[in-house]
This record gives sequence, structure tokens and C-alpha cells, in this order.
Amino acid sequence: MDLASLLSEPLSYSFIQRGMLALILVGGVSAVVGCFVVVRGMSFFGDALAHSILPGVAISYTASGGYVASNLFIGGLGAGIVSALVIAWLTRKVEVKEDSAIAIVFVTMFALGIAIVSTQTSYALDLTHILFGSINGISQNDLLTVAVMGAAVLVMIALLYKEFQIISFDLSLAHSLRLPVEFLRILLLILIALTIVASLQAVGIALMLALLITPAATARLLVKRLHHMIFIASLLGIASGVVGFYLSYYLDIPSGACIVLTTSVIFGLVFLLQSGWNRLRERD
Repeated sequence: MDLASLLSEPLSYSFIQRGMLALILVGGVSAVVGCFVVVRGMSFFGDALAHSILPGVAISYTASGGYVASNLFIGGLGAGIVSALVIAWLTRKVEVKEDSAIAIVFVTMFALGIAIVSTQTSYALDLTHILFGSINGISQNDLLTVAVMGAAVLVMIALLYKEFQIISFDLSLAHSLRLPVEFLRILLLILIALTIVASLQAVGIALMLALLITPAATARLLVKRLHHMIFIASLLGIASGVVGFYLSYYLDIPSGACIVLTTSVIFGLVFLLQSGWNRLRERD
């Protein structure tokens, strides 16, 4: 089988075409948002928020009688926004450190979600779907939801790019410029939540962090400027999704896991090449 056939064969199925489009959208948007997560040192927050949306997803799941459908986006988004606001409220003063607040909200929300889903008589299979995603099960409405959410996130970042950049690198400058720092911080948390919920169907809650963090961390090894980092991270996020999806199809491996492993392999290769290059420069 030639290369053209290898690339075109999976795309003969409409559900795979939808899945591929969803991965392109999710990979690009997640990587853009992930750049701000990485430069602000918020990787743990991203992981916690990804798991904290489970109660909202679980409520939507049980309310629909155990049917995994697009209304999971609504429940997940609500739980994500509530979690982000609670974390922001707990850390607005120094009494509770940010990592402690994140950990408390994380374990509480995740346990609550497990408890709610477990009330269903046949929850095991659907819980696996929620945790690890089902890219082949994306419907036309799901794809539209991902596109709308992704567009909203990108537009907001484009409009407030300079402000987000300042609060990410220099809070003192942000305060001196009288920027609404707390509002911008909460808004960024909400955008992270929106991105995570948009990616729910593609890779699930448990694997979402890889798309959010790994392409951005890889790009940071290559460049220093934020706008260059965003561009490279988005390309890496899209490429990882597409390559991982093809590998999943031909190797018969769950798509979410395969995509995550692809992002990790790319990061490992870049890290090794960067380390080797730095050693050569030191010798010179």
C-alpha cells in the first residue's frame, strides 16, 4: 500500500473525518491556551481543572438517564467555571496557598463526580468514555460545539493578548499599569476550563493535560518569545493529533492514548536534541 492510500483510507469514513477535524481544532486551541499555562507555571492547575469538571459531566450524564451526549459539554463547562472561581476565591489572599487550594478543589470535585456517576447501574463503560474520550463517537453537533468553543477562546485571547502576556511575565508591571489583574486571572482560568471541556469528547478528562501542556512545553524548548511559542505549539498540537490518530487506526490502539504518546515522543526527541545541541555549544 502506497503513502497516498495509507493517508486516504481512514478518511473514507465520515465519522473519522469528523474525528480528524475535531482533533485539529482541539490540538490547535489547547496548545495556544497551554502556552499561557506553561509560562505561568499552572500545569498542576490544568490537571486539577481537567479532573474537576467530572461532577458537571456526571450530573449531565445521570440527568439524561445514562446517555453520553452533547449535553455533557454544558455540565462540564459549568463545573469547570465553578472550580476555577472557587480556586480564584480561595487564593485571593495569602491565607491559602494556590497549590493547596487547587489540590483541595481537585480531590473534592473528582470524588464527587465519581460518586455521582456510580449511582448509575452500568456506569463503568460510560465512565471510561468520559475519562479517556471517544474520538470516533463525535457527532456533527459535537464538532460544531468544539468549533464554537475554540473560536470563542481564540478570539478572547487575541483581544486580550497583551494583557495576558503582561500578567504572565510581570505582575508588578500589570499593577503599575492599573490592569484589572484579578479579572484577567479569573478570565484566563475560565478560558482554560472552556478549552478542557471542548476537548472532552476527543481525549477525555484523564488525557486532556497532555494536549494542554506537552506541545507548549515542547515549543518552549525551541523558542523564547511567546508569540513564536504559540505558533509552534499550535502546529505541534495539530500534528500530534493527526499523527496519533493515524497510528491509532493502523495499530488498533485507543486514539486518546495514542495521541498522548505521540506528543510525549515529540517532546522527548526535542528535549534530547536540545540537550545535545547545548552540550556541543558548551564544548565549542
